[in-house]
Amino acid sequence: MWKKSEAKYLLFWFIEMGRGKFKGKPTGQRQFSTPEQMLAGTSTRPRTFKREEAAYEEEKREEESEEESEEESEDDSDQKRKGTQGVIQIENPNLVKAKNLKARDIDTGKTTELSRREREELEKQRAHERYMRLQEQGKTEQARKDLERLSLIRQQREEAARKRDEEKAAKEQKKAEARK
Repeated sequence: MWKKSEAKYLLFWFIEMGRGKFKGKPTGQRQFSTPEQMLAGTSTRPRTFKREEAAYEEEKREEESEEESEEESEDDSDQKRKGTQGVIQIENPNLVKAKNLKARDIDTGKTTELSRREREELEKQRAHERYMRLQEQGKTEQARKDLERLSLIRQQREEAARKRDEEKAAKEQKKAEARK
C-alpha cells in the first residue's frame, strides 16, 4: 500500500495541513508504553535513561564547581562577552559590574545604610513604642484623661453599689417588721 517514507509524509501533511484553526505539533504523536510492555521489558524508553541523566547531572555539577573555583581576575579576562561587547571596548561609567562576594570576603562588622523610607519607618515605630510606654505609665495627656474617666466611673459604681446595699437593707428591714 504505502511505503514507510510516504506514510510519514502523509502523516506530517495531515497533522500540519487542513486541521482547522490549530496546527498540530511537528514532533508527531507521542508513544506511551503500555503496562504489558513495561512488565515484559519491551518499552521504547531505554533502560539506561536514569544512568545517563545522573551522568549528565554530575557533569553539570563539575562544570559549576570549576567555574566557582576560578578567580575574579581570570573571570574578567577570560569571560565570554555577549553581543558586541567582545568586539568593542565600552567605557560606560553607569555600567554596574556584578560583584560576586565569597563568604570569607564579607565584612560582618559593616552595617548597610538604610534608605529614607526604611529610616522613617523605624523612627515611626520607635516613636509609637515610646508613646505606648508613656501611656502605660500615665504620663501622656490622653492617659491622664482616661484615668480621670476611670476614677469617675469607679466612684459612680461604688455609689450605685452603696445605694443597692441600702435599698436591700431597707427591704429586709420592712420584711422583718411585717413579720412581727
